[in-house]
Amino acid sequence: MCGIGGVFDYGFATRPEITPELLTRMSDAMVHRGPDDAGYYIAPSGICGLTFRRLAIIDLTPAGHQPMSTHDGRYTLVFNGEIYNHRAIRSELEAKGYRYKSQSDTETILYAYREWGEACLERFFGMFAIAIWDNEKKELFCARDRIGIKPLYYATPNGRFIWGSEIKALLQHPALHAQLNERALPHYLSLMMPPAPTTMFEGIFKLEAGHSLRIDTKGNITKRAWWSLLNAGAPLENISEEEAIEEIRRLLRQSIKDRMMSDVPFGVFLSGGIDSSLNVALMAELMSRPVQTFSVGFKDLEKYNEMHYARAIAKKFGTDHHEVLIDSHDAEGVLSNLAYHEDEPNGDPVCIPLYFVSKLARDSGTIVVQVGEGSDEEFAGYPWLVRDIKLYDRMWKPLGMAAPKVVRRAAYLAASPLVKNPLIREYLRRFSRGEELFWGGALAFTEEHKRRMLKGYDDQDSSFGFAEQWHKEINAAYPNTEYTRRMMYLEFKQRLPELLLMRVDKIGMAASIEARVPFLDHRIVEFAFRLPRRIKLGPNNVPKYILKKASEGILPNEHIYRKKMGFAAPVNEWLKKDLRAFLEDHLFQSELLKTHTNIVYIRRLVHEHTSGARNNGQLLWSLLNLTLWEERYLV
Repeated sequence: MCGIGGVFDYGFATRPEITPELLTRMSDAMVHRGPDDAGYYIAPSGICGLTFRRLAIIDLTPAGHQPMSTHDGRYTLVFNGEIYNHRAIRSELEAKGYRYKSQSDTETILYAYREWGEACLERFFGMFAIAIWDNEKKELFCARDRIGIKPLYYATPNGRFIWGSEIKALLQHPALHAQLNERALPHYLSLMMPPAPTTMFEGIFKLEAGHSLRIDTKGNITKRAWWSLLNAGAPLENISEEEAIEEIRRLLRQSIKDRMMSDVPFGVFLSGGIDSSLNVALMAELMSRPVQTFSVGFKDLEKYNEMHYARAIAKKFGTDHHEVLIDSHDAEGVLSNLAYHEDEPNGDPVCIPLYFVSKLARDSGTIVVQVGEGSDEEFAGYPWLVRDIKLYDRMWKPLGMAAPKVVRRAAYLAASPLVKNPLIREYLRRFSRGEELFWGGALAFTEEHKRRMLKGYDDQDSSFGFAEQWHKEINAAYPNTEYTRRMMYLEFKQRLPELLLMRVDKIGMAASIEARVPFLDHRIVEFAFRLPRRIKLGPNNVPKYILKKASEGILPNEHIYRKKMGFAAPVNEWLKKDLRAFLEDHLFQSELLKTHTNIVYIRRLVHEHTSGARNNGQLLWSLLNLTLWEERYLV
């Protein structure tokens, strides 16, 4: 795991402005991503520079140092992530005559690119962000892994291409200045993170998951999707439940084994749910020593804790178990720092417990952890997902556009004042306008909220355009496909890569640990995408039905079939009492909110929440993180 970055001064060929001091500033801004080593490279022409911070995981010797160049100096690489099958690819390259100086996966990427060009990406099993400078063609190549586990940001100010693992590294360049992207603000409010390629910073972009780009000396950028879930293959309509169970177990065992590749101590974040418990159980099968497990809970708010479930799994599999308990005072002490590490405001409150359990792992000497992200998105594990599927079956699909728009609109206007739940009102609004039901699993502010709160709101501020485009993409590739498959595609376009995986990357790296996600091995993802609804949910629409069946015999049944809790943080309670003053201080002093929103409406949201009239916790949390981000980057 590393932090990478660099500058390509394609418009300054006669007077490049890349210096060691600039590249060092960029890497130092990401020192948390790589406290073990640093390095930089400047091309002989001076028009390209690469920079690097290293968290040593594979080949801890200086031979794994980056930037790394081929023997002839043509290609130079910086790389963030892990290639789990690098040894198999290495054997193939050695048979072709390549001679290695290290045991690192970095060197395999370098030679694979030289041998196969961009097609090498399809051979890699892992998580990665890559930048390769071709000194002969004077061309830069960048790529992001299939699922988007590792981030890559870039900007193109005035004849330059500036990129890095974190936005704060890009901002070290004097050509860039932190400025709010006003067009992204409404989409952050709805989706809790702007969809790629936009960011909350004007002029700064993120490379989409599964995409690569190439830029030449004329500044021409060629971007392409080198992987897409839409190419996973035909749906497995005739697969049996037994066949699905066998394949899930096989793929998951292989994925967990692959992700145990490490030259430093590794462990598991154990929440007590099925996903993290499977990580522990299947890892324990492969180890002769206890698995290191780490859990976080909340003082005095037992309803949010799964500690007793985590302890039961730790006891059953004989792990070396570690715990940390936190409260609102602990949270308040780190919120500003988390806003800095997140780069963009992240509306997910789980960032708080995730930081403390990451720090617990690091303090124990564990550098690599396996986490459970992705399972619910693949195997339909959320109750709200089943709720939306039923709503689609009963309302959207049978009625759809059959009812005239004027009738749907009249029904909405009549029913809306009688409905208190803002989500139900939002669904009625979507139905009345003929919009898609599902926009993604992360929804904070509805369009009604935004219309009341944002100054100058119009239809361009609606986030429907993103959802509509994603639905069109999957409908073109899989006409009339099951709605569960459409929902999974949308989750892999936005919520998973840009919200959930960015919280894992940024918060884990804030504590200088590497988080690996075995459920997001692309072979599991593609298989899960092809499974029909009858297999995923079973005959009675049970969330995560097939994964629960696959867990039988591995985990205790009473653990598998208990009520789902989910990994959460008690921000609803904290904002009502302990963090209320903190919340109000930041919201009502924010110049961003004063400029772009109706503060009277925000005061109403606060009053409703603190009085107990309505649960506005997620809305207020999103606004609070927006102001904390503003204070760290825009002020």
